[in-house]
Amino acid sequence: MIAGICEICWPIGLKVMNFPGRRILGIVMVILAFIFSSLFLWLAQRNIPIGTAYAVWTGIGAAGTMLVGIIFWHDPLTLWRVLGVMMIVGGVVLLKVAS
Repeated sequence: MIAGICEICWPIGLKVMNFPGRRILGIVMVILAFIFSSLFLWLAQRNIPIGTAYAVWTGIGAAGTMLVGIIFWHDPLTLWRVLGVMMIVGGVVLLKVAS
């Protein structure tokens, strides 16, 4: 879970880099988030099959990043985007249950 939450942070850092005067902050966010995300994914793979760990990691990252974009940057909230994220989350849950 921690790896997935860190996975949400590096795309946010990329977005922050677009704001004037925030480029360095964004770069630092990206680097730190990537380091911690990778570290916690590595730790998770000690107890979880690699395919499941990676799917959960990317699923949390994709769904969480979309949610952050909707809340903070007013990204569009459409039925198709919600269905797409629901499919990702459903696939992750199925993989976890199957493990």
